[in-house]
Amino acid sequence: ANAAENGAANGGKATEQRALFAGGCFWCVAPPFTRIDGVLSVRSGYAGGTSENPTYENYRSGGHIEVVEVVYDPARVGYDTLLDVFWRQIDPTDEGGQFADRGRGYTTAIFYHSEEQRLLAEQSKASLAASNIFQKPLVTPILPAPKFYPAEDYHQEYDRKNPFRYKMYRAGSAARGSCSGFGKTRTGISPRKKRGTNR
Repeated sequence: ANAAENGAANGGKATEQRALFAGGCFWCVAPPFTRIDGVLSVRSGYAGGTSENPTYENYRSGGHIEVVEVVYDPARVGYDTLLDVFWRQIDPTDEGGQFADRGRGYTTAIFYHSEEQRLLAEQSKASLAASNIFQKPLVTPILPAPKFYPAEDYHQEYDRKNPFRYKMYRAGSAARGSCSGFGKTRTGISPRKKRGTNR
């Protein structure tokens, strides 16, 4: 059901909405969203390509990129909060991938589902650019949301299902630095570390 349908029983007000973000490896992008009060679910997947029903083995050849779909209750958490969490996970100046994960499949994007989301995303990006935290132009595009294809089950909640492998995946890249200190500057929370792993 879409947001309008979900809100029909609530006087026409949506009780859940969807956000779609691409920030490189979905294993690392998804967990921070799951910790936010008001987020109902987070799914890893693929979007933005031309092929139907992509898999982990062929999504890149179909033009897709790794994404996370966040379903949230707008009465409990705002889209602007999700945007702040998203920016902290990425290097928005890198158009060739994210950190150690290279190629179009790991590029960034904000996909909007409504005009309100588009405007908030544009404002958020402009605010980040004006902060001069990054020395290069921000290249993360803001685009209409394409069809979302959920990834295989073993990719969902990867950090919970495979805690040891997930921690090794993250720890193995900690020495490579972080995303320009953006998250620490804005919230006191360190941003995602650059990753260095064979995946």
